[in-house]
Amino acid sequence: MTISDMLSPFDIPPDDRALAIRETLRNAIVDRRLAPGTKLSESEVGSLFEASRTVVRAALQMLAFEGLVKSERNRGAFVANPTPEEARQVFASRRLIEPGIVAGAVERVTDADIEAFRHQLQEEVRFMNERGPAARRAEIKASGDFHLMLAQLSGNIILQRFMDELIARSSLVIALYGSTGVSRCGHNEHGDILEALEKRDVKQASALMLHHIDHIEADLDIRVREGLALRDALDI
Repeated sequence: MTISDMLSPFDIPPDDRALAIRETLRNAIVDRRLAPGTKLSESEVGSLFEASRTVVRAALQMLAFEGLVKSERNRGAFVANPTPEEARQVFASRRLIEPGIVAGAVERVTDADIEAFRHQLQEEVRFMNERGPAARRAEIKASGDFHLMLAQLSGNIILQRFMDELIARSSLVIALYGSTGVSRCGHNEHGDILEALEKRDVKQASALMLHHIDHIEADLDIRVREGLALRDALDI
């Protein structure tokens, strides 16, 4: 069954269909299957999902609100193409927010949480050892999920929402400026952060997080990465 089959216009209310389209497009953007600057034609997206332009427009507006899509008058919608200054602002924001998230996580972490993080790191290793674009995308997602798990553990819903957007925007930035083709959100650095978390050492965990964010940003350059065509990126 294809995604378009699952999103039959006769089975899903318009609002829910817009959310489903938004989620599929968002995943393709965050996973870097859709490159920055890719045109998101309302007619093409509507055709792929068997949805009206009104529904598609609602989905694109959601993504625009998150900063993942930009709409240009008389030209249409495009995957956001962050400037170098916007890229710097994303990581500056992460430096302000993530130490606070770590501090909150240290206060709330349990032995069960530590085990969950260890499992997450095992997933990262598994994808690192596999080859191919699918494994690469999975590794990138697993790396971002580590940060989102910390945000969830912090117990601050507002910070969770900020991090969800920042991780998505970071993925866009890495897609455009990443020098290695994969995220430098390194497994070893995640392991060090987890070790400090397990020791309930907030000072060390926060310092390691800042070093980690510096490391990710240091891997950026100005080279543009090519993405897939819209149909291929969405696997429809």
